[in-house]
Amino acid sequence: MCVLHFFSTLLYYPIYYVVRYRRKVVRDNLVKSFPEKSLKEIVAIEKKFYRSLCDYFMEMIKYYGMSEDEIKKRMRFEGIDLMEEAMDKGHNCVLYMGHFFNWEFVTSISLHINRDDLVIGDIYHPLENKRFDALAKKMREQYKAESISMANTLRRIMQIRKENKKYLIGFIADQVPTWESINHWIDFFHRDTPVFTGTEKIAQRTNASLFYAHMERVKRGYYVLRIEKFADDASLMPEFEPTNIYYRKLTENIMKSPELWLWTHKRWKRTREGYAKREAKRIEDRKRLVENARKDV
Repeated sequence: MCVLHFFSTLLYYPIYYVVRYRRKVVRDNLVKSFPEKSLKEIVAIEKKFYRSLCDYFMEMIKYYGMSEDEIKKRMRFEGIDLMEEAMDKGHNCVLYMGHFFNWEFVTSISLHINRDDLVIGDIYHPLENKRFDALAKKMREQYKAESISMANTLRRIMQIRKENKKYLIGFIADQVPTWESINHWIDFFHRDTPVFTGTEKIAQRTNASLFYAHMERVKRGYYVLRIEKFADDASLMPEFEPTNIYYRKLTENIMKSPELWLWTHKRWKRTREGYAKREAKRIEDRKRLVENARKDV
């Protein structure tokens, strides 16, 4: 890992200064998210972020095939006992996560829980390149956690229930929802933001206990995940409350370690104005179809 981190340090300079990988996106996200900070402070966070991003790339090389003893040293978990207690009471467990470095290490949580009646998994979006997708899936499943494709999530969970087993599944829920699935907006870092609510719907349907995964980096290459419970039974919560609580905790996590969150993705690319235009067009198209159907009759 020391050698890989050395190459990560070298990689940082061309990525940041020459290739300028998504620099405009990162700068725009940071400036709008932290309007109270000076440009000097923004640039400092930006540079730390790119160093963390390069570390992430290199740590993925090491993670593939990393021994159980080493990953246990590099990825530490606190609060697993809270999930064990929920399972003992008959609850499934949903672990809300964000895109914090190094989120891939979290799949090693399966090494810390030993229950025959439990399926441990993570939800992922399959890559277009089948070879890279197979490689990524193999890496995530090397410690016996199951990688479940996003499209197959509910089907797999229902299957687990039919097998009379419990599930502990991690959802990286800070993703951008598709236009069609937008049904809730929040104020997230000073912007009107559409949020993904699929996690909450699945949790409420299966009476799951809810947990937040607070990720921190102890030092280079070493992380700790602090698990915080915020609901005993999601089905007893009002609509959107689990999602709102998750984003409050996510915001606190980002404020504490902004350099560890993935700023390269276009989190705010969908706007309420764009959504309103699409909805107006959809309604107009539907009216046109109805009118054409009447004419045909």
